[in-house]
Amino acid sequence: MTPRTLSCQVTAVEDLTPDVFRVRLEGRAEAMAHEAGQYLELRLDDETWVPFSIASAHRGDGTLELHIQHWPERENSARLRELIVVAHHLTVRLPGGDCVLDTTSQRPLLLIAAGTGFAQMKAIVEASLHEAPERPIELWWAARERRDLYLESLPRQWAEQHESVRFHVVTERAPEPPVTGERIQGHRGRIDQALAAGVEDVSGHDVYLSGSPGMVYACVDVLASLGLEPSRVFSDVFAYAPRQPLVPTAGVLRRGSAR
Repeated sequence: MTPRTLSCQVTAVEDLTPDVFRVRLEGRAEAMAHEAGQYLELRLDDETWVPFSIASAHRGDGTLELHIQHWPERENSARLRELIVVAHHLTVRLPGGDCVLDTTSQRPLLLIAAGTGFAQMKAIVEASLHEAPERPIELWWAARERRDLYLESLPRQWAEQHESVRFHVVTERAPEPPVTGERIQGHRGRIDQALAAGVEDVSGHDVYLSGSPGMVYACVDVLASLGLEPSRVFSDVFAYAPRQPLVPTAGVLRRGSAR
């Protein structure tokens, strides 16, 4: 899709945690079209455009949502928060990004997110459940503490309502209360460590990752030991922070030391 610049109406701003808020936007339906996994850019001023993953699959009704991490100490973050709260309309440019759900594939999905990287995975899950509800999905969502999983109830709902969905909670600190639920599992530690201990084989999967470059490449390096196919792994990080090779020929995982 060719990117378009348009004015959107701000229909809702909702605090999900003290640090993350959800924004709902509405515009002309045809202009808001996007593929699951793409992002938009929001204009702060004539020279400053800030990218955000679109946190909803295309619904055809001109609406979409964003999940925004607020960093009070960062000037752009404070400006953005103020702009969104007081503005009735925002100027956006969309869609952007090639990390999109391949709806022609029938391979199981392995979705890995840290923090507000969940926004991109949320759109992918919604689109996949709509297009192919039987397609297996494993969602791994990592945060420092459980309270940082700002919409934990939603993937829990997916796992409870769809036998094809499994949800993995990954926190660096032990969660209280412990993680329980149908097709829901808790892990402690960094996300790459959790994948090393909890995943056996990804050779048949389509893998999508969303997070910082360090987090994404640490996970890729582990998954490379588990059969990751370079042509079936997707992340926006590959475009804005590339490395060579994106997927190493030999991964870092040594099963004897990882368990």
